[in-house]
Amino acid sequence: MPPVWPWASALVGSLNGIAIVGLSLRDNGSMNSLDGIRILDLSRVLAGPWCTQNLADLGADVLKIERPGTGDDTRTWGPPYLRGGDGQDSAEAAYYLGANRNKRSITCDIATPQGQDLIRELVKHCDVFIENFKVGDMARYGLDHATLAKLNPRLVYCSITGFGQTGPYRERAGYDYAIQGMGGLMSVTGERDDLGGGPQKVGVAVADLFTGMYATVAILAALRHAERTGEGQHIDMALLDTQVAMLANLGANYLVAGKRDGKVPGRMGNAHQNVVPYQVFETAPTPEGQKDYMILAVGNDSQFSKFCELAGRPDLAADARFTKNQDRVRNRDILIPQLEAIFRSRPKAEWLAGLEKAKVPCGAINSLAEVFADPHVQSRGMVSEWEHPLGVSFNIVASPLKLSATPVRQDLPPPLLGQHTAQVLQEVLGMDAADIQRLRDQQVI
Repeated sequence: MPPVWPWASALVGSLNGIAIVGLSLRDNGSMNSLDGIRILDLSRVLAGPWCTQNLADLGADVLKIERPGTGDDTRTWGPPYLRGGDGQDSAEAAYYLGANRNKRSITCDIATPQGQDLIRELVKHCDVFIENFKVGDMARYGLDHATLAKLNPRLVYCSITGFGQTGPYRERAGYDYAIQGMGGLMSVTGERDDLGGGPQKVGVAVADLFTGMYATVAILAALRHAERTGEGQHIDMALLDTQVAMLANLGANYLVAGKRDGKVPGRMGNAHQNVVPYQVFETAPTPEGQKDYMILAVGNDSQFSKFCELAGRPDLAADARFTKNQDRVRNRDILIPQLEAIFRSRPKAEWLAGLEKAKVPCGAINSLAEVFADPHVQSRGMVSEWEHPLGVSFNIVASPLKLSATPVRQDLPPPLLGQHTAQVLQEVLGMDAADIQRLRDQQVI
C-alpha cells in the first residue's frame, strides 16, 4: 500500500512471515496506531461515521464516500451551522462536524454502473469496507461482502443495520429513537410511573453511539485476524443487538431473577436499581432561592458509613435495616425520605466539599456550558480547535483516547463534500486529470 499522507514514508517489514506495508512515520517521528490501514466508508448519519471517526483518530486513512451534490444526510441537520468568514451560516452542520474529523471525502454515485466499478477498484486497495444500507442494497449494487471478498480476500467488511442481516426484522429500517424503545431502554429511563413518569429517551442517540463503538471493537479484532491469517470476514452489527447488550445489569437482573419471579425492571428516575443510596438529592436552595440538586453515588457499605458520619446521623449506618447494601435496597422506601430531609438542610457546595474530603462519590449536575468551562475537562484537552477549509477556526469535542506512544491524530478537519475526490483517485488508483474529468462529466463523482 502506498504512503497515505504527503509527509509519510513507506516502511516495509516482516512479522512472522507477514509483510507489513505502508506504515508511516510523521515528521516528528511519531506513529499512529492504525497508520497504513485504509478504510472505505459508505456509511452515513451516526453509527457508521462514529465508528470510522474513532478509526481515523487512531490513524486510519478513512475515505468517506458521499453522494454527489448532497453528501451525508447530517450535513444539513441544523441549525446550528458553522459560520464562514463572512459571519453567515455555511452548509456545514455542527452535527456533521462532530462525527467526521480526520477523514477524506470522495463523491461517488453508487447507483450508477460506473460508480459501482469505481468502488470495486478502490476496494482492492483498502483493508476495511463499512456500510449502513438496508439489507440487500449492497448486493443489488454488486458491492456485497461475497462479491468484494473475491476482489480482496483480506477485506474486513462491516455492515451496520437496525436489525441485522438475519431475523424476521432484517428488512426494516432502524433508527436510534425506535431502537431505544424496542430495545427496552425507554422502559427503564425516566421518572417512576407512580410519580408521573412515562417513557423517556436518552438525550443523545445512544443506540447509534453504542453500535459505533462496538463496530470499532469488532473491526479492530477482524483486522488482527486478517493480519495473522490473511483472511477477511463479514461483521454484522445491529442497533437492536447492541441496545439489548447495553441493558447490562438490568438485563442480567431480569434474566437471572426477574423472569423467574415475574418482576420486570421499570423506571426508577434518578435512582439505581441495585445500589442505595445512589441517586439525585435536592439540597438547600441557592442564595437566590432557586432549587438545587446534586448526586450521591454510594458504592459500598464503608462509603455509606462515612456519609452518615458527615451527615451527623451515624445511627443510620448502625441500623440493621441499612447497614448493608442489600438491606438498603430492600428498605429504600424507609431510608430515602430520611436522606432527602437531611440533604435539604445544607447547601450543595457544603455537601460536595464535605463528601469529596470524606472520599464519598458525589457530583454536581452540570449544564453543557458548565461542562466545557470545567477546569478539569479543559485540562484533559476535551475540546479541540480546528482550521476548517472555509478559512475559519472552530471547536469540537476531542477524542477521549489518550495513548502514550501513539496519540490520536488531529490532521484533517471534517471535509467539505468531495474535497478529496481528485486527490484520492490520483493517489490510490493512479487516475490522471482526464480520467477524473470524464467521471465528473458523467456525473459519477
